[in-house]
Amino acid sequence: SGTSQDDYLRDTISYKCDVEGLCHTYRTNLYRNTRFLDYPTKNLKCVLPCTALSVVKILESIPNCYDKSKPIGRHMEGQVVTVINRSEVVGRPLAAMLANDGADVYSVDINSIYLFRAGGRLEKVSEDETPESVVRKSTVVIAGVPTKSYKLPTEWIQPNTTVVNVASFKNVDEESLLQVPGVTYVPMVGKVTVAMLERNLMRLYENFHRPKLLQYQQPKEEEKKEETQAVVVAPSLSSEPWYGSPIQLYNAVALTVLIALTLRK
Repeated sequence: SGTSQDDYLRDTISYKCDVEGLCHTYRTNLYRNTRFLDYPTKNLKCVLPCTALSVVKILESIPNCYDKSKPIGRHMEGQVVTVINRSEVVGRPLAAMLANDGADVYSVDINSIYLFRAGGRLEKVSEDETPESVVRKSTVVIAGVPTKSYKLPTEWIQPNTTVVNVASFKNVDEESLLQVPGVTYVPMVGKVTVAMLERNLMRLYENFHRPKLLQYQQPKEEEKKEETQAVVVAPSLSSEPWYGSPIQLYNAVALTVLIALTLRK
């Protein structure tokens, strides 16, 4: 199926090159709330899924969503979040990330509702709970339904709620939503997602590729130093050719031949 093929393709990417943060290594660490690849030395931070991470960064910038005065893992303690979408690309990773920060997260999909809690706990809610009931009790609502026809009923949204539209389509009626007192509405996350992709790229470079580059450059620099010292001490023993490059040698020979031909005439 298409879904299994997507999973296969994501898992074939090396964790050293996965800027999207969706390969098996990073997904597993996310759902286990493991934040470093090299525990316990904790030098290599994990890469997080860039779309889900963009939502987290947006929420961090909105007042009353994240409380940075609390310890790591409890910044969203006391918050109730509903994520409408449980895809492996956005919905599920986002629910896990917000739960890892201390929130109670309701993950709503077509035919089920699950509750993500801190510590990696996941449980199916009672049959009495509905999408309407969980949205009504939420301080943050995130809509990521990838269909044009879906609209989140604005009468479910309570005052002072933060609503984030992650889908490429508008899952809410903006005009009626903005009539709700104190609501904070984020209509799109695309530009922040691109920034998080670049952030992941830099993290992968620092984690895996910069050390290799330094290891490669260090012997080269030492060789240059040794060659410089050899030229200063004994120029005649240097193995460097007198010309700078083959092109310079070619130009010198060609010019010499032209001069010789001219003089013969």
